[in-house]
Amino acid sequence: MWYRRLLLGVCLLSAVGCHQHPLTDYRPLDAAGMFSSDIEQLKGLNVSDAEIAQVVKLKHAGVSDDACVELVSTAHVHKHLFFSAESASDLVGARFTESQIIDIARADQLDAISIDAVTLKLIGLSDSTVQLVLQMHLDGKPVMASSEMSRLKNTGLTERQILDRINAGMTDEQAEKEIKSRESARNHKDTSFVRVRGRKAQ
Repeated sequence: MWYRRLLLGVCLLSAVGCHQHPLTDYRPLDAAGMFSSDIEQLKGLNVSDAEIAQVVKLKHAGVSDDACVELVSTAHVHKHLFFSAESASDLVGARFTESQIIDIARADQLDAISIDAVTLKLIGLSDSTVQLVLQMHLDGKPVMASSEMSRLKNTGLTERQILDRINAGMTDEQAEKEIKSRESARNHKDTSFVRVRGRKAQ
């Protein structure tokens, strides 16, 4: 009796590990093209039907079997189920590598920074700058939002100038002030009065 109570207590302490899903339907994974050996790995992780649906989304996005298993496993390490297929798929669509996506997942940041990460790519910043900003996010260092970087670029700043501001620790508030200043100067220039000289009347 004491052994059963002890086992129950251990299971209650583990949000994921002891939660069994004996009736889980793994056929959608087979239909999505996942190899049987990788399906067996997911069975060992006790995935739920909801997680299987998430993995199917990953497969449709072109994520490899190994990466799918790693993403689910990493979520379980962080004591929660895997429900970040949409975030991971967005990163795939923005041409982030599976290695980069897994690094973000290992920091448990997939849903937190995926929108910012995709925006960085859409801005047209180089891979080295994107990687720098992502690493700052993963290290928990403050960095201005990608939306502010985009607006700074739209005011005419080069990537080098934006990178200088990132390295200097520019905040969102500071970026906002510079954006407004540059936009105001640009608008004033576009509407400046130009005197038209004409011929004098005879």
